[in-house]
Amino acid sequence: MNQFEKEIIKRNDATDSAVGFIVSFGFFATMFIIATVVQVIGR
Repeated sequence: MNQFEKEIIKRNDATDSAVGFIVSFGFFATMFIIATVVQVIGR
């Protein structure tokens, strides 16, 4: 038995996918907010 079979990490896939969704949504929301601020300042 190798090292990885001894150390089994049980993680929930729903938690991982939710974190990934929140991080990507936050990134694109930040880009949208920055673009909106630049557009308003540029008027």
